[in-house]
Amino acid sequence: MLDPRQPRRRVLGIDIDIRAHNRAAIEANPMAHRIDMIQGSSISHEVIDRVHAIASDYRRILVCLDSNHTHDHVLAELEAYAPLTSIGSYCVVFDTVIEDMPADMFPDRPWGKGHNPKTAVWEYLKTHSEFGIDTEIHNKLLITVALDGYLKRVRS
Repeated sequence: MLDPRQPRRRVLGIDIDIRAHNRAAIEANPMAHRIDMIQGSSISHEVIDRVHAIASDYRRILVCLDSNHTHDHVLAELEAYAPLTSIGSYCVVFDTVIEDMPADMFPDRPWGKGHNPKTAVWEYLKTHSEFGIDTEIHNKLLITVALDGYLKRVRS
C-alpha cells in the first residue's frame, strides 16, 4: 500500500569531490533523508557496482549524466548507467551543447567540438537501439544545454 509519508523516491548523486560546504548544505536540506551521495569517479568499478546494487531496489529509474564532458568519459558513463534506465524513462546527458559551440569556446578544457557528450551519445546509440533521442522535449524548451541528450528508453 502506498504511504505518502514514506515515499520510496531517492536521489543518488555521484561526484569525484564532494566539498565539505556542499555536503553540509545537502545534509541541512529538509529533503536530505531522500538524498544519498557517493564520492568517487563515476566510471570506477567500485562506484558503478555500488550504484547498480542501490538501483536493484528500484523499478523506475531516471539517469542524469553531468560530470567530465570528454567523449570517452561520457561514453563510459553511458555504458555503465544507461542500462539502469527503466522503460519509458530517460537517461539525460547534459552539456551536449558543447558540440554546437564555437571550436575555440573551451580552450582550457579537455573537451570541445568533436570530443564531448553529444559525440558520445551519437556513438552509444549506434549499438543501443533500446534508446532513442526524444526530440519532442528539446523542441518544447526555449533554452537547453542537452540538445540530443534526452535519451528515452523504449524497450529492453
